[in-house]
Amino acid sequence: MSSIDPPSTLNPTQVAVAMVQHGIAKHNTRGDKLFFKAVLAGVMLSYGGLMSEIVGGGSAGLGVNNPGLVKLLAAAVFPVGLVMIVLQGHELLTSNMMIFTMACLKGAVPWWGLPWNWVIVTFGNLCGSLFFAAVLTKYSGIISTEPYISYAQTFAIHKAQEPAWYQIFLRGIGCNWMVCVAVWQASGAKDTLSKVVAIWIPITIFVTAAFDHVIANMYSIPLGILLGADMTVAEYIRKSLIASYLGNIVGALIVALPATYFYLGDYRASGLRGAEEGEVFNTAKEVVNDEDSTKGSNGKANEEAFEVSREK
Repeated sequence: MSSIDPPSTLNPTQVAVAMVQHGIAKHNTRGDKLFFKAVLAGVMLSYGGLMSEIVGGGSAGLGVNNPGLVKLLAAAVFPVGLVMIVLQGHELLTSNMMIFTMACLKGAVPWWGLPWNWVIVTFGNLCGSLFFAAVLTKYSGIISTEPYISYAQTFAIHKAQEPAWYQIFLRGIGCNWMVCVAVWQASGAKDTLSKVVAIWIPITIFVTAAFDHVIANMYSIPLGILLGADMTVAEYIRKSLIASYLGNIVGALIVALPATYFYLGDYRASGLRGAEEGEVFNTAKEVVNDEDSTKGSNGKANEEAFEVSREK
């Protein structure tokens, strides 16, 4: 009898349960470990931001006639940051917005754990992003000549100064919708290559479309300010950081709330009970069959014992 290969991906219910379990694990992580994992996540995401700056800034000639192509090329290298974060198990605020919402809704994590995690991870991501922008990008001299300086300045202004507040907020929604889809898909994949591909596609979409990721902006916008962009830190915080932060929360809810409704109706803090359609019926049927087979075996054994006693 030939064996049936197991599926290469988890089904949506299994992924939803995994999200809640991730939330429990994150909630039980000590605050200092949580912070330093968030710092490393900020650094890893900034590596992707640096790659995007180099490709975009170094393609000025191509961008004159093919601006869309330059956006796509710069976006295609950005996902390396999230890939490293997911594979290393670091803490990124935007994915935690989805994970903790689902865990809290099902009672697996107390509600006070949500702001506790978000605050620690926010400042950890910020520290990692600022360190990478100042020390490993500006003061290392990696971006110290034209056209990269002008590109970084222009990029920061296009992100935080030119759009209206509500536009940045809406872009934040679109961004984290795709980020949470990427993390969801990666959680469902069972091998490394599948996780990479699952992350790459949604992240390339949001970067090409120029949506706003609050943590990615913690690298690119301060870098532009450090390199001389005509913008103050207060302006960045007031207009970009707050708007994209709130937009990212809404984007995460768009993924978390339907997933909780669709797949976690029967979830308990201790695990999953009959969440898939027909699972309870199938399980009961298997139990009945097992009981029938057990009764049959016992009955046959009793008959054989009776026959032996008669012969004696």
